[in-house]
Amino acid sequence: MISSKLHINSKANRRFRRLALNTVITLYFLIVAGGVVRSTGAGMGCPDWPKCFGKWIPPTEASQLPANYKEIYGAKLKGEVEFNATKTWIEYVNRLLGAFTGIMIFLTLLASLPFLKTGNKQIFYFSLGAFILVGFQGWLGAKVVSFELKPVVVTLHMLFAIIIVFVLLYLFTWSGYVDKRFQVSEGGKKALNTLGIAVMGISLLQILLGTQVREAIDEIIVRLGYNSRAEWIDQIGMRFYVHRSFSILVMAINALWVFRILKFEKRGSFTANLAISCSIILGAELVTGLVMAYFGVPPWAQPLHLTLAILLIGLQFVSWLVVNGNTYLKYETSPQVR
Repeated sequence: MISSKLHINSKANRRFRRLALNTVITLYFLIVAGGVVRSTGAGMGCPDWPKCFGKWIPPTEASQLPANYKEIYGAKLKGEVEFNATKTWIEYVNRLLGAFTGIMIFLTLLASLPFLKTGNKQIFYFSLGAFILVGFQGWLGAKVVSFELKPVVVTLHMLFAIIIVFVLLYLFTWSGYVDKRFQVSEGGKKALNTLGIAVMGISLLQILLGTQVREAIDEIIVRLGYNSRAEWIDQIGMRFYVHRSFSILVMAINALWVFRILKFEKRGSFTANLAISCSIILGAELVTGLVMAYFGVPPWAQPLHLTLAILLIGLQFVSWLVVNGNTYLKYETSPQVR
């Protein structure tokens, strides 16, 4: 009887961790899609929500729309609407990914129910929190459309995506069993804890500074159009230089964070690999930033740059959780969670 109970708990744990990981991956695909939407100017490809031009399956050509569709949707959005099949379907795919992400988070919530009978009830409550957050994120997505891509709303939309990533990564890490905890004295752990918070805070601030650059580009696009990409950077002004200069601080504090972790961990360990991965991703993010600055902001570089930034802060968060495992994670030594 006891053996059967342990088997059920172990199976439920593996199912939950697999779903949590797949949900994180799905969410990153959604972030990529959102970046593509912004880089291609497809944010208003569907001028209404949740339908697209009043249809559940968007049109592929203007002839499928009413002759006065500009008046219908232009009046609603206080601006002219020009149908573009490519932009419409880019935005529609983004919405489909958003809906699929919501389903994945709901399945994760269902998979967390067995934890209500264990000492890790927090897993269920955080899963419920993620589900509520993704519902709010969907509502905020609708407001992005109704406010015609107002910069503050777009930035909030992205910020909540990062929060949801954090919650899911927290659940994935928390529900696992770590055979070898990070070995460091209490004094060293306290120092790394503080440094880790600073690393994540600076990375988040850099992402928000990047949104300011993106908002400036949106304003420039209105004046110059998408065919003048080579001129965008020169037109941004101070916001671009602040964002670029701040990357020096981001590199410095990340280098210090990785160095301090490797001081206590041997290469090849889980924690050391996380730290090294952060360095590689940061390097790739900087390269995409340079490409945008000196090669006319190619469309592919924008979503990749954003995705790498959010992937980086996600791995920093996991590293911080593992480093502070005794404080922030509840590891059980019983076979139920092995």
